[in-house]
Amino acid sequence: MRLNIYQSRTLDKLVDGLRKNDSRSQQAVYERFSPAMFAVSLRYVKDHDSAQDVLLKSFMKVFSNIRQYKGKGSFEGWIRRIVVNEALMFLRKYKNMSVEVDIQEAKDTAASTYDHLEAEELLHVVQQLPVGYRTVFNLYAIEGYSHAEIAEKLDISEGTSKSQLSRAKQLLRQLLNRLDQSYRDQIG
Repeated sequence: MRLNIYQSRTLDKLVDGLRKNDSRSQQAVYERFSPAMFAVSLRYVKDHDSAQDVLLKSFMKVFSNIRQYKGKGSFEGWIRRIVVNEALMFLRKYKNMSVEVDIQEAKDTAASTYDHLEAEELLHVVQQLPVGYRTVFNLYAIEGYSHAEIAEKLDISEGTSKSQLSRAKQLLRQLLNRLDQSYRDQIG
């Protein structure tokens, strides 16, 4: 219990430091949260360099908009929302994101061969989804947004969001089955 209190006080001090534009507080917040937020960025943006750009822009927004954080709710959750929104803006701007993806295009996505399935490999499988499927899957299954919220964020209908999620799950099953078969072939 003391550890939680200590961590909370430390986080409160860091947030206060951010509000004072203290560079040491900025560095400490970046070091503390950037690994998890980079993983969030990678779920949306496949390319490591682009995901790193999204991460850096996100933390610049965290630092410049820290006064908008009112201390209600999780600070990490607040940062996560900024990273997700920045990733979505990146996809719209640089990837000409189209949420409607032809099912045949999705079926043509090939699975890679792995020795065994670990978190990094699962991330790689999710990254193989077409951008529209991947975006809706991440927002719904990972971030916990409702279909109504996804529809609003992506400027699509709720039905499209539900359809994209269903197709994403179907394609993930296919990719994971291929991965499993490849693994069985290697050990068999």
